[in-house]
Amino acid sequence: MNVGMQLRGGLLAVLMMLAIPVAATLSSSPAVAQTVSSIEVEGNRRVEVETIRSYFKPGPAGRLDQAQIDDGLKALIETGLFQDVKITQTGGRLLVTLVENSVIGRIAFEGNKKVKDEQLSAEIQSKPRGTLSRPMVQSDAQRIAEIYRHSGRYDVHVTPEIIEQPNNRVDLVFTIEEGSKTGVKLIEFIGNNAYSSYRLKDVIKTHESNLLSFLGGNDVYDPDRVEADRDLIRRFYLKNGFADVQVVAALTEYDPERKGFLVTFRIEEGQQYRVASVDFQSSIATLAPNVLRSFSRVSVGSLYNAEALEKSVEEMQIEASRRGYAFAMVRPRGDRNFEAHTISIVFTVDEGPRSYIERIDIRGNTRTRDYVIRREFDLSEGDAYNRALVDRAERRLKNLDFFKSVKLVTEPGSSSDRVILIVDLEEKSTGDFSISGGYSTTDGALAEVSISERNFLGRGLFAKASVTYGQYARGASLSFVEPYLLDHRVALGLDVFYREQLANDYVSYGTTTLGFSPRLGFTLREDLSLQLRYSLYQQSITLPTTLNNCNNLAGPAFFPTPTYINTVLGGVDPTGNAQAGLLPGCLSDGESSLPVRQELANGATWTSSLGYSLNYNTLDNNKNPTDGLLIDFKQDFAGVGGDVSYLKSAIDAKYYTPLVADIVGVIHAQGGMLNSMGSQLRMLDQFQMGPNLVRGFAPNGIGPRDLTFYPYTGSGDALGGTKYWGVSAELQMPFWFLPKEVGLKGAVYADAGSLWGYQGPTSWTATGEVNSPTCPTCAMQYDDTNIIRTSVGVGLIWQSPFGPLRFDYAVPLTKGKYDIVQQFKFGGGTSF
Repeated sequence: MNVGMQLRGGLLAVLMMLAIPVAATLSSSPAVAQTVSSIEVEGNRRVEVETIRSYFKPGPAGRLDQAQIDDGLKALIETGLFQDVKITQTGGRLLVTLVENSVIGRIAFEGNKKVKDEQLSAEIQSKPRGTLSRPMVQSDAQRIAEIYRHSGRYDVHVTPEIIEQPNNRVDLVFTIEEGSKTGVKLIEFIGNNAYSSYRLKDVIKTHESNLLSFLGGNDVYDPDRVEADRDLIRRFYLKNGFADVQVVAALTEYDPERKGFLVTFRIEEGQQYRVASVDFQSSIATLAPNVLRSFSRVSVGSLYNAEALEKSVEEMQIEASRRGYAFAMVRPRGDRNFEAHTISIVFTVDEGPRSYIERIDIRGNTRTRDYVIRREFDLSEGDAYNRALVDRAERRLKNLDFFKSVKLVTEPGSSSDRVILIVDLEEKSTGDFSISGGYSTTDGALAEVSISERNFLGRGLFAKASVTYGQYARGASLSFVEPYLLDHRVALGLDVFYREQLANDYVSYGTTTLGFSPRLGFTLREDLSLQLRYSLYQQSITLPTTLNNCNNLAGPAFFPTPTYINTVLGGVDPTGNAQAGLLPGCLSDGESSLPVRQELANGATWTSSLGYSLNYNTLDNNKNPTDGLLIDFKQDFAGVGGDVSYLKSAIDAKYYTPLVADIVGVIHAQGGMLNSMGSQLRMLDQFQMGPNLVRGFAPNGIGPRDLTFYPYTGSGDALGGTKYWGVSAELQMPFWFLPKEVGLKGAVYADAGSLWGYQGPTSWTATGEVNSPTCPTCAMQYDDTNIIRTSVGVGLIWQSPFGPLRFDYAVPLTKGKYDIVQQFKFGGGTSF
């Protein structure tokens, strides 16, 4: 036992003696270098030694342990300045051996035809005179490919090439194989029972490829657009009562046989709800909830509408803020009754967290001035944070159409009750140059060249200049709009115009108009606007000599023909002589109507008028509406100076409603009245109507008409009227057998209306056109029968890439004796 214990004790002593140098070695390993100055650097050419040493951070004792050395090594590698970094220890000193990256001398792009060099250079991270980083080059190649994919070119291939040059410099070349555009060949919807796939294709932005796709771009596959379409579909269903809707997925698949993408939207509609009740609750003692009731756009019995609910919340919250409750929060709650398919809506008003806007930071506006953006906010720095006002400002900024993207986010401020509002923007081009042309049965061939700028000088101003030249119409105009007059939400506009309308198949005379019109626009609500205007213009008539070559139409030489007696005078000869006679020589070659010749003799006439327009618009789409109401009421008072005085009133209302199977019903009602304010009304100031009131009639084809020697030698000019009304019922339906993207739909309609009440000149002593005992019909003879004109017809509507086109064929059912029929009408134009 004693011997064993001695052996174990000796062995333990030996191990302890061996452990001492090992421990000393371990304890000394963390300090392989005393200080940063003990670091030696080799291989560096451009980067200074002290810069490299600065990446090694010593500890509190000024020593570098192994962890700090590793951190320095990682930091050097992450700079991207070096191809290789090695650290070795020699004699207690640290040696950092470097291989620096090359410097990029030139960056070039080859093979790119669809995307310019400037755009690609702005997107990549590698820059001339910068350091070459191979991972960055690969990232740039991927970014270039992504740009092409967003434009629909999924066959793109980008190959970076590094060409060595002297003095450690390289040229970087990206070789691009662009490939062809990859379109969307088929769009399908699964789970849509309430709405057809044809209708839902109207909702989304992505379109299927067709023969005319080269004129647009929405048929090109873009994953971001498809994702945005999911939200558009969801919002469409929420607007139409489907509170539980889910767009579960947007599946995309490339079909190599069709060489395009198949896009499938999977929808779970749920059931459609109506509003059972609308209640208000407030936890703020001094704020009665009923004061907000009038701002609700949700009514009992109507379909549940999430969009109307959002606008109601916004307006209520703004009204609460206006009443002094800056932190009030309005939240809607919907209680569903699944059996009755109803929702009971409760608006609750609570005191929200007290938070203030410390600062509004605007980023990305390289061209647009800061104040143009800030004036879209109804709050400023230091105000209480109000989410509804922030959302409204974001919507206004998007509606400016100055930016590709608008995003508003908040960041914490200097204290818990402060936030910084960040406005992230991406500018886009706001200038337009267009050459447009068209043809219509009214104006003939027409061409226009225009240039416009929506954000002139980056100040949010609108400016446009255009020149028109056509077969029967010519002119030029200048327009300017300041949307914020004196920093108020009032738009000041100015139009300067010159118009020349030439004689054509429908009027025997031409008119020339030169003037200007300043105007003020007020947005009363999002769906209601008011415009005040003043107009001053000079108008004159031009007439061929053959239509104005008579000085005296009366006298003994007047002998009406039997045909004229029977058709115009009802068989009565005012002179008592029923024998055939010769017309005066001035009428043998035709003569324009008395009001036209009198206006020509009077020379240029000045019109000075004040007017206003009230516009109510709830259309779902201004270009191709399917639902909503549009009402436009106008009044103009002429007589503020000038040569004429009158009060002209007109109203135009259109109501669109979806019916069944994608058929849209349209009700159109219009009416107008012209009242004299002392002076005699001119023919030019009266309403002229034709297919714009009842289709199936020629321009200026209905209403009062000059019958003096018409239709034999007289012109039969339309005189216009002081009163009109018109109603129209129309059904617009798609051609289900055609692809939606073709943009064709048909229409059937019935029109009714009338124009009457001519109050212009009927006699002229200078030419002897005055009734007398010897010539009781020497004054102008005209027809002013108040008869209801009606017609039925069919139409073809094409939302074409060339612009909206419409073809109509209508058959009059009832008409006036002297109305002029024109059953076919065509109108349209294009921009390129």
